[in-house]
Amino acid sequence: MPSLPVLISPYSVRYPEAFASRSSRRKRDPPLGVGRAEPAAFLEHIHRLVLHQLQHPWVRRPRPCARSRTRKASLTDAASPDSIAFGMLGPLVYRLSLRDSTLVIVFFNLLATTAAGILATIGPKTGMRQMIHARYSFGRRLASIPVLFNLATLAGFNAVICVVGGQCLSAVSSGTVTPDVGIVVISVLSLVVSFAGFQVLHVFETLSFIPALISIVIAAGVGGSGLQRQSHVATPAAAADLLTFGMVVAGYQIPWGAIASDLTTYFDPKVSSWRVFLYTYTGLLIPAVLLMSLGAAVAGALPGNPSWEQGNDAYGVGGVLAAMLSSAGGFGKFVVVLQTLSLLGNTCGSFYAITLNFQALAPILGRVPRCAFAVAITAAIIPVAMYASRNFLASLSNFIAMISYWSAAYVGIVMADHVVIRRCRFDSYDAAVWDQGGRLPLGVAAISSGVIAFGLVVPCVKEEWYVGPVAQKTGDVGFEVAFVLSTLAYVPLRLLERRLTRR
Repeated sequence: MPSLPVLISPYSVRYPEAFASRSSRRKRDPPLGVGRAEPAAFLEHIHRLVLHQLQHPWVRRPRPCARSRTRKASLTDAASPDSIAFGMLGPLVYRLSLRDSTLVIVFFNLLATTAAGILATIGPKTGMRQMIHARYSFGRRLASIPVLFNLATLAGFNAVICVVGGQCLSAVSSGTVTPDVGIVVISVLSLVVSFAGFQVLHVFETLSFIPALISIVIAAGVGGSGLQRQSHVATPAAAADLLTFGMVVAGYQIPWGAIASDLTTYFDPKVSSWRVFLYTYTGLLIPAVLLMSLGAAVAGALPGNPSWEQGNDAYGVGGVLAAMLSSAGGFGKFVVVLQTLSLLGNTCGSFYAITLNFQALAPILGRVPRCAFAVAITAAIIPVAMYASRNFLASLSNFIAMISYWSAAYVGIVMADHVVIRRCRFDSYDAAVWDQGGRLPLGVAAISSGVIAFGLVVPCVKEEWYVGPVAQKTGDVGFEVAFVLSTLAYVPLRLLERRLTRR
């Protein structure tokens, strides 16, 4: 068989002969015209790789030979129109001015993105996905609790993104394609691309932000004059509204901490942790700040642009973007389609993380092909997204609040374990016991910390369906309380647990 290009991928774990070095394979190649492999052999090779992709238990720790040198990391999933939707909540839901909305967006993004940056550094050094790493705090059995919460979070985010994509497709077709049909299209496309595995997803996400960035810059440029017509907010912003909108912004970023190392597991173990942190931090921070601020500016300008307001009433974010680009004619519609396709860079990574979380949930699920989980979650997301699209902004606000509470408690616990208990020593993780419940922590300290935190989170919640006594005066400070209390409670409880159990 002729030499093939050298590939470094997860396939090399199971099929090292298919990815041997070019020189070693050349030594085994027969002379030209002698003993050449038939086309069927090549098809068989492809068949093996496809089966491996669909059946391999990816929850296992990859060997060092399967981890490639990474010169750049792309976590710019925030560079998509769904970030604009989050920014629009400031003026539309919490009645904040553009200035106040932007200040909240910048400050809370700077703060909330730190967790994902720190936890992303664990992937290259340990080779463990995020929910496998959680077992070193929560234990083998009790780690299923954050896994379940994380599955709900990832599915919810995908539903939000599919709603935005469906609105964009419906707006660009002037209603010929309904939002529900658009949701199905985005969901199915995301499902198909997610089958490719990490290596393809990494390349896809590295490149997908380019058309997203170009299309959003064009939209902002074409609609720039309309953005200047900001509505005037007569009353000064209340502290409660500022903090509640801050919760929304933080709720967008903190959940990345629950999948951060999923996206860095295959990085070279020798890569600098500072480098991984900075790439992750800036890759999430910069596009989120810019696009959320753009969303706040768009929402603040809706009263001064009747066509934009009509588009928002009819198709949400997609309708606003289509109205902003309407003066560009057919080219404007093409730009909206580009923005829609850029959403796949976000959903595909989430689908990949969802399948890993399913396999981490229970040992028996590790034997189920990943494609089965992806198909099942797609079938669940589509009706949820259709329902949420009926009252999108209210659904988005309620959803983001719920996930911010648990994810803040989770990152508080695992970061306290990594930074305080283990003192950031990656060699303190015994990778050989990742699936041995008898040698992992019991997890009582972690669960107890979460329960203690949530006991005081409830009075700090401010939502349409419930306002706690503390939140009545302060606004929603639930995620701040969850993070601080879970961190403070975990350290002494874990030290006590380790002393009593010797593990």
